[in-house]
Amino acid sequence: MIGKLTGTLLEKNPPEVLLDCHGVAYEVQVPMSTFYNLPAAGERLSLLTQFIVREDAQLLYGFATAPERQAFRALIKIAGVGPRTALAVLSGMGVDDLVQAIALQEAARLVKVPGIGKKTAERLLLELRGKLGADPGAVHGPALSAAQADIQQALEALGYSDKEASAALRALPAQTGVSEGIKLALKALAR
Repeated sequence: MIGKLTGTLLEKNPPEVLLDCHGVAYEVQVPMSTFYNLPAAGERLSLLTQFIVREDAQLLYGFATAPERQAFRALIKIAGVGPRTALAVLSGMGVDDLVQAIALQEAARLVKVPGIGKKTAERLLLELRGKLGADPGAVHGPALSAAQADIQQALEALGYSDKEASAALRALPAQTGVSEGIKLALKALAR
């Protein structure tokens, strides 16, 4: 029903924004990936939206990009996954990370999202396979070697996000050992 809103950003209170569209202010729930890229209050903003009507509420969800909205729509079609859980997934990991986790069938990456347990993660992997624009056999990057997986796990244990650790891994020379890779990655992340 409501596919897109364009107006002036009035307020930002995570995960909700108040968007004034010609005198009518809409409360819109957004994932943190969208929230972090919002302009300052008073600036113009366009959001793609998903309108959800429930017995007790009418809710509006907003997204900065079409792939985010597509992922949200795919997530809420899964039994047991509501809009709040879908928003948590998109807040906890980017769409590219979600697509890669599904292609590689990595439940561990999904379990890191608050509110996602092992069974839910496995159901998401099963039901989303091939539905987010990724060929089930294709991966958006090479699979990690054992050393790279160890380096990534060490970086995440030190408090770096999945996205930061992945970026540091891509910057490492091929065939880097675990201890040397951790040192190089930490130097790159410290910049």
